[in-house]
Amino acid sequence: MRLFILVGCSMVLAVGPGWAAEPTGDWMVENGLGQVRIENCGGSLWGVVSWEKVAGRDTENPDPALRGRPMLGVPILIEMKPNRDRWEGHVYNAENGKTYTANIKLMAPNTLRIEGCILGGFFCGGQDWTRVVQPNPQSKGGAQKGAPKASLVGDVCSRVSNLAGRPH
Repeated sequence: MRLFILVGCSMVLAVGPGWAAEPTGDWMVENGLGQVRIENCGGSLWGVVSWEKVAGRDTENPDPALRGRPMLGVPILIEMKPNRDRWEGHVYNAENGKTYTANIKLMAPNTLRIEGCILGGFFCGGQDWTRVVQPNPQSKGGAQKGAPKASLVGDVCSRVSNLAGRPH
């Protein structure tokens, strides 16, 4: 009888609503020029630029006060909330300074699909990011041979705690 109950409960859980797997950790963007660190900050996922092959600046930000800031530490994934098998929120595109509706979904343990959309989801584009098993070492100064050009120092949640509900 216990076995029957255990099997029954397992079947209910298997066919119940799916929950988004939490893709926390470090991810290499598709072109290999940067990494994004994703953390759960109070129930929302946030992702910030944690490493850059070549240090960049946020020159296209719509807020003049933020233009020219280093991209390292800038929030890219913004307030992503779980919705079934994915996380939904916003993505900041530093190339044009715009923020889009977005979703992320683990396609495999080491593959994260990110999609940004416009016009209410009518037009979407995306890319696949690869999990970084061993993140680039954090640098505190001069570049070392093979070291990243720039690396995030500090955790994601402390960087975004004052940003919820505000433009980044």
